[in-house]
Amino acid sequence: MTETTALLTPKPLYIEVAELVRQRIYSRELEPGSWIDEMKMVEEFGISRTPLREALKVLAAEGLVTMKVRRGAYVTEVSEKDLRDVYHLLALLESDAAASVAQTATAAELQQLHDLHRQLERAVHDANRFFQINEQFHMALLTLCGNRFLSQSVADLRKVMKLNRHQSLFKQGRIEDSLKEHSDVMRSLVERNADATRAAMLTHFQNGLMAAVTIEKKSL
Repeated sequence: MTETTALLTPKPLYIEVAELVRQRIYSRELEPGSWIDEMKMVEEFGISRTPLREALKVLAAEGLVTMKVRRGAYVTEVSEKDLRDVYHLLALLESDAAASVAQTATAAELQQLHDLHRQLERAVHDANRFFQINEQFHMALLTLCGNRFLSQSVADLRKVMKLNRHQSLFKQGRIEDSLKEHSDVMRSLVERNADATRAAMLTHFQNGLMAAVTIEKKSL
């Protein structure tokens, strides 16, 4: 096998299946707390139960699926405490990353973030689009930070947050508030003010948590 051929080796089937199920969870096609019908899914995907079960193990490790003895797999339900814990960690990690970027980013890298921010402004009336670009902005910021361990930790936490995060954007006025918070982060980045950038990102997550908890309570 040549080096080029090795690079083109397809992903294991269970990884592809995990992504399919993950997207169904994020889109709410599979609701939090709902039982995952393995037999139905096996027939639908045209696969054996082995890759599906391996895929569910991956999603369980990510916190998106909960495995119950003799009952099967369920989409994880996120409690208020779970939300508070996840947002707390994300606030600490991402505010630290943002402060670092404020000190080290090049003009071109700041322009990249500014371009994403402009896309956010244009998506203010489209919650789905806003959510996608918002995530791109945060992940771009993490990439520029250059700490792969921090980035991986945040990526794992965001998978759990997405069980609720999209819903929180539908709270009246939340998109507009989120955009203003992003503007504060962007302004501090451009000013190279690490402390202000950290504070702005912390505020962004604190307000995001309040919106998420409000949605969670209303759904009970």
